[in-house]
Amino acid sequence: MISEFKEFAAKGNVMDLAVGVIIGAAFGKIVDSVVADLVMPIVGRVLGNVNFADLFWPLKEIPSGTVMTLDAVKKAGVPVFAYGNFITILLNFVILAFIIFLMVRQLNKVKKTVPAATPTPTPEDVLLLREIRDLLKK
Repeated sequence: MISEFKEFAAKGNVMDLAVGVIIGAAFGKIVDSVVADLVMPIVGRVLGNVNFADLFWPLKEIPSGTVMTLDAVKKAGVPVFAYGNFITILLNFVILAFIIFLMVRQLNKVKKTVPAATPTPTPEDVLLLREIRDLLKK
């Protein structure tokens, strides 16, 4: 079983997949940072100084004296419907999906532009041997 696993893990596709997952996770963190640290503050500013991280609806009464931020309300034990966080994550997904679409599109263009290998002509001695074989069959 161990040798079968080694053979499976050594195949190129498994290694390519592992590299893809690792790079994808790192790329996902970059996109998270771009959205949370660059895009959402600009969108919030344009929409009138809205902080998307603190957009939520409490599903229970908030205790008095609690700061009205998402983290503070969650720490107070109040269940919340955090739609601002959902908007941020949705924007992350849209950006990531668009970038992956562009990458796949470029990859498909590269595959299409690579010309198919032209078949090499059959050597003359092979052709002669085939003729002799065919004559001997008769």
